[in-house]
Amino acid sequence: MLKKLKKLWHNSTFQFIFRIVFYFAILMVLVYLYSYSGVNNSKFIYNEF
Repeated sequence: MLKKLKKLWHNSTFQFIFRIVFYFAILMVLVYLYSYSGVNNSKFIYNEF
């Protein structure tokens, strides 16, 4: 099993696809955390007057 994984990892196409999926997952986590933080949900200061 480990030999198959090592052989698969040396495939450049597999490494390329793995990196795309990995960085896309990181990007989605960061976008989720940014939207969860509520930065865009702040009130405009003049709405309270």
